[in-house]
Amino acid sequence: MRVLGIETSCDETGVALYDTEHGLLADALYSQIAMHADFGGVVPELASRDHTRKLLPLIQQVLDDARLSRGDLDGIAYTAGPGLVGALMVGATTAHGLARALDLPVLGVHHMEGHLLAPMLEADPPAFPFVALLVSGGHTQLVAVKGLGDYRLLGESVDDAAGEAFDKAAKMLELPYPGGPQVAKLAESGDPGRFRFPRPMTDRPGLDFSFSGLKTHTLTTARALREAGELDDQGRADIARAFEDAVVDTLVIKCRRALDETGLKRLVVAGGVSANRRLRERLDAELTKRRARAYYPRGRFCTDNGAMIAYVGAQRLLAGERDADAMRAVPRWPLAELTAPTIAS
Repeated sequence: MRVLGIETSCDETGVALYDTEHGLLADALYSQIAMHADFGGVVPELASRDHTRKLLPLIQQVLDDARLSRGDLDGIAYTAGPGLVGALMVGATTAHGLARALDLPVLGVHHMEGHLLAPMLEADPPAFPFVALLVSGGHTQLVAVKGLGDYRLLGESVDDAAGEAFDKAAKMLELPYPGGPQVAKLAESGDPGRFRFPRPMTDRPGLDFSFSGLKTHTLTTARALREAGELDDQGRADIARAFEDAVVDTLVIKCRRALDETGLKRLVVAGGVSANRRLRERLDAELTKRRARAYYPRGRFCTDNGAMIAYVGAQRLLAGERDADAMRAVPRWPLAELTAPTIAS
């Protein structure tokens, strides 16, 4: 089954073509980072307009790269949520319009399910069951995964997501947008011994996260250095290192607890923050000691992309799931509301 995947949940237009027998055939991504940089964050109306301009050309590019035509498609999947409602509507209307014109089944896919299963696109994918750490700009969650759609939430952030905290720390350090990668880059030259920031909610049982206090601690430290005239390049790097170490340690501690609680030996790490080098190094070292293993998507599939949507859509379409006539655009959509497919292909 060949499925076209469309991702337009925020500021990246992603398109991909996935074949259930041959794997990923082609994918393309257009990022709006440069357009939003002057505003220091995503402007929803501009994002929607740009998706409208870029989506159809990207679809044609992916078909050309795969040396296929629209008539070779067997289904279409699109991101139905969560995300920016205007951006979601662009993908939803395009998907339903194409599906109607080509008489194909179409299905709205959960954005975070796409991230959760992105490692399935790799040559050595994880087997079910596993624990998943979903860590991005909008989500920080630990999920026990038994199979497609069979998810149990173990813990989540009670305030800021880890990626959101990275972005806010970047603003405090006067770093350019997008902030998260800038903080990680700056941290490489930071002194790990100058500051030690708190590891929030690790001194109590449980698997929930909180990063708002860490954000406040970062702001207080930056202000103190600024008032002392010491917020120079090295001062910013030292704060970035302390912040990154605190986030990474917190995520590693919680992942260790989740594996202990479930008794599982496989950990999937996905979402934008999963590309963080220090996080991967720490998790790999920790899991090696436990005779366990972490699985990650390749770099370009850590952030939003069409390939993960095409993959999830293909699995669910193959199982018989379909949208009704109405398209879906759901800005808020808890992952826990998903269920396993119940209709046999």
